[in-house]
Amino acid sequence: MTVLTGMPNHPTGLVPPAYRGAIRRRERRDGYRVIRTWLYATPNQGVARKTAGQLSFMISSVLLGGRSCGPADTVVVSSPTFFSIGAAWLLAKQKRAKLVVEVRDLWPAIFVELGVLTNRRLIRLLERLELAAYAAADRVVVVSDGFRANLIDRGVPAGKVHTIRNGVALDRFDPGAAADPGVRGRLGARAGDCLVLYVGTHGISHGLSGVADAAAELAGQPVHFAFVGEGADKPRLQRRVTELGLDNVTLLPGVPHDEVPTLLAAADICLVPLRDVPLFSTFIPSKMFEYLAAGKAVVGAVAGEAAEILRDAGAVVVPPEDSAALADAIRGLAGDPARRRVMGGHGRSHVERCFDRAALARQYRRILGLPGRRCCGGGG
Repeated sequence: MTVLTGMPNHPTGLVPPAYRGAIRRRERRDGYRVIRTWLYATPNQGVARKTAGQLSFMISSVLLGGRSCGPADTVVVSSPTFFSIGAAWLLAKQKRAKLVVEVRDLWPAIFVELGVLTNRRLIRLLERLELAAYAAADRVVVVSDGFRANLIDRGVPAGKVHTIRNGVALDRFDPGAAADPGVRGRLGARAGDCLVLYVGTHGISHGLSGVADAAAELAGQPVHFAFVGEGADKPRLQRRVTELGLDNVTLLPGVPHDEVPTLLAAADICLVPLRDVPLFSTFIPSKMFEYLAAGKAVVGAVAGEAAEILRDAGAVVVPPEDSAALADAIRGLAGDPARRRVMGGHGRSHVERCFDRAALARQYRRILGLPGRRCCGGGG
């Protein structure tokens, strides 16, 4: 399998020194061939600049990566935007290969719901392009049944759309791992504190300012909140923490994915928040599977499918953007370590049964129908 992607830069928009100035790079990662092509790197902020970055990858992936990838039977594109889908469509045509479109966000619907896109003509154009992309695909793979229902309701043939949920590499997380006092200290927790952790993208979808409001309700209690990550909404979170004068909150930059298990081992409670937006009832944040695999007590401020999965895993679920309910849930768990341990064990068992990435990968291979054959995957 060959992976065609851009130079690493997400979400800060900063290309590491080793890749700066490079037009194309060939690598081996985890046994796979990886081809990286130049793109206009920009932080995940501002629609115009982000669009320019995605458009640059569409062009460079075809011109610089197409020939380097070699022949392929199937081209798989994982993307929330049309530009990488357009590149994959061109590559599939060049290689006379099947096209599989993997939908990880309902785009542009998510930006319409959030008020980022308001021009009706532009929205209609983007929706036509979206449906054209699904029509061009031989298979469409989505990450939730809600996504699947949305596409079918809009005319995509049901037989073409398949659900493969996000999952977790279980061997990366040890639910019995001891918390490192040094890591807890770096996250701001003092001796005796219950450490509440959010790790991941600080995007406009997550409603993290509301989590800061919950932290304000728990001020003066032995509970500390740590936010680790980057994203377009981080400045808003920083302003909210400052406005509230919170000394029970620590904000830290993003970390490499390899460091996430150590951070989770240090936490007592992990958070999965989303905004109170109807479309988000179809979203399933991938971070929650890692939290559960690490054997942590999880509180989800979510609705729909994500809420159902978390309840089945023994987690606590409160309404999205309900800061008072979130604070109450955290307060109850903070004072009950035994309950947190039971929740952690239940959650780990649930992801072992239902969300093992290795098992999900086997399902994906069956959908592709090409076990052991050549495949090219890409995404911006």
